[in-house]
Amino acid sequence: MKNTKNSIQKRQMQIFNYLKDNGLSSVTGIAEYFNVSPITIRRDLDLLASKNLIVRHFGSAKIMDTASIDDDPANNTNGSDSLSSSSKKLAIAKRAAEFLENGDSVFINSSETASHVISYIKGKSVLVITNNGRILNIEHQPGVELVLTGGEVYGNKHSLVGEFALNSLSKVASNKCIRGVSGISVSGGITTKVLQETAINRMMLNHCNGPKIVVADSSKIGIEHNFYSGNINDITVLITDTNANPTEIEKIRLAGIEIILVDPALDTGE
Repeated sequence: MKNTKNSIQKRQMQIFNYLKDNGLSSVTGIAEYFNVSPITIRRDLDLLASKNLIVRHFGSAKIMDTASIDDDPANNTNGSDSLSSSSKKLAIAKRAAEFLENGDSVFINSSETASHVISYIKGKSVLVITNNGRILNIEHQPGVELVLTGGEVYGNKHSLVGEFALNSLSKVASNKCIRGVSGISVSGGITTKVLQETAINRMMLNHCNGPKIVVADSSKIGIEHNFYSGNINDITVLITDTNANPTEIEKIRLAGIEIILVDPALDTGE
């Protein structure tokens, strides 16, 4: 049977979880467990290793205990670059919050940019369903009700992942979705660097029956990462900053996506 991108990524996630449960494992043993060829497993392991999720050894592999990957790579910058990145995220989040109306339910994923939306929901009753554990530390108004998916806590991001989180999401729907990404482009769609979060992100899109809004600063525009979590046509709106590559923005616009550009110098206030 022909492998699809989704089936390949699902297998890679399963391999990661297998290594997490079993420790150092041989290529042969993994291949037998998943009933695929050793060549296929080596390819999968090479990709996981390139993302610093596992460590390869001769004929075997194990999980990288210190791996911690963030959908917002700008978190690792310092000085003025970090301040600039923060301004972009806040301006984008503020604009995204304007899409929320009284009585809405909204999915918000583990993205830092998306989490800031909570701070800008003013004078509205909104139900937020999220796998973002860091949201608990963000001040919000009494009208904002938070529901966490539960699940395994992943890395420094404190995102909630795994079967428990997926099972929770499978039982609910929202009328809006606001989610961050590692990359977005017409050719690559919506992609992430965090393997464990792809299924969560995809389910949020599938269980949203209204506007699906991607919040992404300009560093994510035109970028493609290995883990696919949605087609460009799965979303409704892209909110980014005015530094985004105009050529890539036009491609996304021509694909039928509404584009909103914000200026961090003007749009970060209350």
